[in-house]
Formats: sequence, C-alpha cells, structure tokens
Amino acid sequence: MDVAEINFLDIEENQEYVDIINKVLKKCFEEENLNDKNLYVNIVLTNPSNIRKMNKEYRNIDKETDVLSFPMFEKDELEKRKNLNQDILGDIVISIERVKEQSKEYGHSFERELSYMAVHGFYHLMGYDHIEEKDKIIMRQKEENILQKLKIGKDEK
Repeated sequence: MDVAEINFLDIEENQEYVDIINKVLKKCFEEENLNDKNLYVNIVLTNPSNIRKMNKEYRNIDKETDVLSFPMFEKDELEKRKNLNQDILGDIVISIERVKEQSKEYGHSFERELSYMAVHGFYHLMGYDHIEEKDKIIMRQKEENILQKLKIGKDEK
C-alpha cells in the first residue's frame, strides 16, 4: 500500500519528486508506527501562484509560502485510529519553485529541501507545531531524525 497520493497542479510531472516524497513519507510512517493504521497522505505539488491562493483562502494570509498542511484528525484521534478502510491523514501542498529557491538559499540539495518540506508537512498532519519554542524543539527533532535516518543531511548538495 502506498502511503502517498501525489498530484501535480499546474506544474510538469516529475518522477524524481514522486520518488523523494514516497521515500520520506514511508520512513515517517515507519517511525511513527502508522503502517498498520491504513492511512495515506495526499500531496499536491504546485506553483507559487496556486499556493498563495490556497494560503489566502484557507488561512486568510495573502502571501506565498513553501508548504501548507491540512490535517484530517486531531493529535489524540490518531492514537485510536485502527480503521480497516484506508483513510486520508491529510493534505500537504508544496510549492516546487520555492523548494528550488530555498535549496539554493540554504546551500543544500533540492532533494534535501523537498524531503524537509514533506517531513515538515507530515508532522503538521500528526498534530505537531512550531509556534511555541518547546513545541518547535520537539517537531524539529522529529524532522531531523527522519532526514538523518535517510542520510539526507543539511550539507548535502
């Protein structure tokens, strides 16, 4: 069973993006013991214009961003999830153009930046956030754990 359904919205389809995201989300599901929960993530890869529209429509922020996450469950609901029918964990929308820009800006590979966006979005779906510093520390540790286990480091170019 695939853990992700990946869609391209107004950008060219790219198998490399699909492979990177699938690898990362499989590791996320494994680390968070979700393989038996029959859940999947819907991923939309798009352009800056579309993600800006979504950010305005759903968050009332008229600004382009790199990643948006739309969880389907509260954090405590996930603990009880044992459905037999496959259900969506949530949606993650990623601006591929922003991924390219930020990989250059931060001095690491496109793979690392796209992987980080997928992991970051996944942990938002899992109920984690980074508004409060104590929560940010927990979320960042989880994100880095996944990337380290996949050997996708910050200094990789």
